[in-house]
Amino acid sequence: MEPNWQAVSGIIRRHSATFYYGSLLFRGEARKGAWAVYAACRVGDNAVDESENPAEDLEAWWAGVERAYGGAPQGNWEVALAWALERWDIPKEAFADMREGFRTDLHPVRMATLEELYTYCYRVAGTVGLMIAPIGGAGPEGRVAAVRLGQAMQLTNCLRDVGEDLALGRVYLPADWMARYGVGLEELCQGRVSPRYVRLMRALAAEARRLYREGLSGLKYLKTGRAAVALAALQYQGILDKLELIGWDNLSRRATLSAYERVRLLPRALWLRV
Repeated sequence: MEPNWQAVSGIIRRHSATFYYGSLLFRGEARKGAWAVYAACRVGDNAVDESENPAEDLEAWWAGVERAYGGAPQGNWEVALAWALERWDIPKEAFADMREGFRTDLHPVRMATLEELYTYCYRVAGTVGLMIAPIGGAGPEGRVAAVRLGQAMQLTNCLRDVGEDLALGRVYLPADWMARYGVGLEELCQGRVSPRYVRLMRALAAEARRLYREGLSGLKYLKTGRAAVALAALQYQGILDKLELIGWDNLSRRATLSAYERVRLLPRALWLRV
């Protein structure tokens, strides 16, 4: 059965302009494969963040993943995922790990250490790298880099959305790093962007940039989709740049890129693919 690609790509357009624009640089079936994977991931994420019954809807999403892997899909995104599974060896373990990451967000979140945050970033985003890597033709070395890139993107999300996440009872900033820089939870709740907080943000952003360097070094392992992956990564790096530009005020503002700013990154993405 041919999937309804308009409906599948629509899921991505509505929820992630960054990934959608990057996906357009995939060619042929690889583009559809990327859509299938990311649409499945978005449905799981939405089950947690946009549902009145997140635990129930998360399990319904997992049942859909299992149907796709079992060859009995129902609905547009499941049919698309099953279509991709017929063409690429996309590890089910990556979806299982993602499920554990989504489960974290069903409850108030407190990250004790940077390593705990990295584990979370792997589960909800590094796993996407593992799913996309086979579509791009990457081997084991490429998969390691893909995980790093996913972690970098999720860490960027965490830095961008501190204020929004706090309102949801989620604090992804690691407690050990907060203590190291003298930043307390009450300071976050008050929305104060103090010099201590800025130093913490800069230090965590440096960690994200390190992960981007490690992840982008793996572009050479991709047989297709290099520019697509590069553009997505550059857009997320642009969010870090925008955060710095607004003085790291992620407690009351949301750093975003305009369509023009995204387009300006295209030449660099094309250059990085070489």
